[in-house]
Amino acid sequence: MSASLAILGRLLRQVKPLSGWMLLAICAGLATIICGIGLMTLSAYLISVAAQHPSLSALAVTMLGVRIFGVVRGVVRYIERLISHDLTFRLLARFRVWFYRALEPLVPARLLSTEGSLSTTNYTSGDLLSRLVADVEMLQEFYVRVISPPVIALIIGAGMYFILGAYNVRFALVLLAFMLLGGLIIPMALYWMSRKLGQRLIMARAALNTSLVDSIQGVADLLIFDRQHEQLQRTLQLNRQLIRYQALQAAIDGLREGLDIMLSDGCAWAMLIVAIPLVRTGQLNGIYLALIILAALSSFEAIRPLANAAQQLGNSLAAARRLFMVVDEPPPVRDPEAPAPTLDHYDIQVRHLSFRYQAQEADVIKDLDFQVEQGHCLAIVGPSGAGKSTLANLLVRFWEYERGSIRLGGHELHEFQQQDIHRYIGVVEQHPHLFNGTIRENLLLGCPDATQEQIEHAARQAMLHDFIQELPDGYETRIGEQGVKLSGGERQRLTIARVILKDAPVLILDEATAHLDTVSEQSILEALRTFMRGRTTIIITHRLVGLEYADEILVMRAGRIIERGLHHELLQIEGLYWHLWTQQQQVLQTERW
Repeated sequence: MSASLAILGRLLRQVKPLSGWMLLAICAGLATIICGIGLMTLSAYLISVAAQHPSLSALAVTMLGVRIFGVVRGVVRYIERLISHDLTFRLLARFRVWFYRALEPLVPARLLSTEGSLSTTNYTSGDLLSRLVADVEMLQEFYVRVISPPVIALIIGAGMYFILGAYNVRFALVLLAFMLLGGLIIPMALYWMSRKLGQRLIMARAALNTSLVDSIQGVADLLIFDRQHEQLQRTLQLNRQLIRYQALQAAIDGLREGLDIMLSDGCAWAMLIVAIPLVRTGQLNGIYLALIILAALSSFEAIRPLANAAQQLGNSLAAARRLFMVVDEPPPVRDPEAPAPTLDHYDIQVRHLSFRYQAQEADVIKDLDFQVEQGHCLAIVGPSGAGKSTLANLLVRFWEYERGSIRLGGHELHEFQQQDIHRYIGVVEQHPHLFNGTIRENLLLGCPDATQEQIEHAARQAMLHDFIQELPDGYETRIGEQGVKLSGGERQRLTIARVILKDAPVLILDEATAHLDTVSEQSILEALRTFMRGRTTIIITHRLVGLEYADEILVMRAGRIIERGLHHELLQIEGLYWHLWTQQQQVLQTERW
């Protein structure tokens, strides 16, 4: 219960910047119900008085009141819906932006379900998409149907209690009893019934979304291995589970609507039973009989939403809990409050660096020690699992190191904010992400203000321009999700062109030529050597091609540097580097044949 109250408090605090609009929406909703009560009571009074055949002038004021309440009710209802939905959509937009901004500092250390992730919880793409879309959308019910109704019901209930009590206290007590039943007891029961169901419903929807995203992303592999039927059955099972929960939710909805009708009708009958003896004994003028009953009946318009509000509260809290679960993950990297230092050179110094993903695990990087001066090139090679890519992630501050030192331009990386580091460093990854847009849009990620001439120059350096020119739409060609319309080599060249366009003073090439053929690889490396002049460059690779131009080569195994030197020096000692190079030469000879 305390956890639910804490989440409720956090949701309510989100309304604070827009509290004025929320108050206006509540006032409009209150005015709508007041007009409805006024319309019903004046209509009942008009019909009762008209049955006694008075003069038309005696009914003029009442008839005017009916017309006014009828017109004003429609206007204020429209205003209330307009304000409340506009407010809700503004809040949902703020939630989406807030959630996305909270995601950025968590990537990749606390979100990606990769080996060595710092997070004990693995989040998949489908699950995060479900949180960002479906869970945020669920909060619409909270802000539209949960906040305003209790406030409006409390004001209307108190007002009607005193108004009906003015006729007879028994009317007020009957109304109070039915309002407590419909506005407190039944909503609490429905909340208890739907609380766990709401959590299961949201989790089932998230699981189905995850399965669908996995199926779509891996459909080619499913077809190749003829496993599409098994995946379809798993998805259908998740879908059936979701339908079961939705059916239970619909049953509770039906129960709620039935109870609403029974309560309002029961209140009318109870009022009638109390009123008839009072009319017979002359304690109540018969003209007011229909007025009192319809006043009580119409006041239930304020009570009726409470049961739905309680039911939606459970779903909203479950959705909010999933959102806060991600947002409350502590960021692995803490940006300093002080402004970043100004750099006049871009040397990289690593001293006694050790790193492990979790405290109980072994180090994946062990006592690394090296230096790369500006304008020099350092190559880091070794078998898979040696810790090369982990080192690259530490250099760009995707993870935080605690033991050892990494300095850029003479300043510890801890002194820089992440965005400053990312501005100084350009990275070519082994598995780059390309967005579902045009070639130009993907290139402009490197430099949003780049001119067409600069774009084409970068594409030429990456040996991509001629290919683009052959496309019907040129640089405006859409490449599909993750660049699916391009080959692996074309995607890699596009990524290299993007980094060239960024023109950062530090360059990290993580398997930059992994998807290129031998001829293209040599050409790209030649272009990159020209681009690397004057920059601090770190090449991370398992392909020992073009490393004779490196100023130093580090050979890693199991997180340690076991060899270091120039290309010809490492070949002479006939260690691991020589062994890897010999194997690769045999493969290259086979490729040539």
